[in-house]
Amino acid sequence: MDALPPLLFLDVDGPLIPFGATSRQLPGGYPTYRSPWLPSESPDAGGNPLIARVDPALGPRLAALPCRLVWATTWMSDANDCLSPWLGLPPLPVVFWPDPEDEPDPADEPDAPVGPWRRGGIHWKTRALVEWADGRPFAWVDDEIGPADDHWVRAHHPADALLHRVDPVRGLTDGDFITLDAWLRSVGGA
Repeated sequence: MDALPPLLFLDVDGPLIPFGATSRQLPGGYPTYRSPWLPSESPDAGGNPLIARVDPALGPRLAALPCRLVWATTWMSDANDCLSPWLGLPPLPVVFWPDPEDEPDPADEPDAPVGPWRRGGIHWKTRALVEWADGRPFAWVDDEIGPADDHWVRAHHPADALLHRVDPVRGLTDGDFITLDAWLRSVGGA
């Protein structure tokens, strides 16, 4: 029986939809695209203007990575409705997030900082992704990953994991794809 491929948990805002550039960094603003997989009369995939910032060329590059792609975004199922067609991808599995009330109390990790998107110093997605991976190797691509997340995953996940932070101003770059491809192949991606 063949081993299951590693997982790649993919966030949307930041990695696929770049944001936050100043007018000095991008005087003309972010480029916009049309998807070759959608009819020309629907340039923004269902009325969301941010979709046009997603370069459709990322779809084939993501599909070529030796892994199983999984949406790990607050877009949840909307990612399959809007982004998968835009990128020319099939519907992908989606991580559904736990209720914040079900998350562990930050008092359990008293030395860790607490912020608006962290609980006990750990990003609110971290525990759910480790649980979803269920012992499989995984890469996580997000713009909000911090050192505490990497430390927590190493302490609580039995398999290899790559927590890959993407610069949200630039989104996924050639360098990110090189890193992801090499790591995924190193842990058993075909």
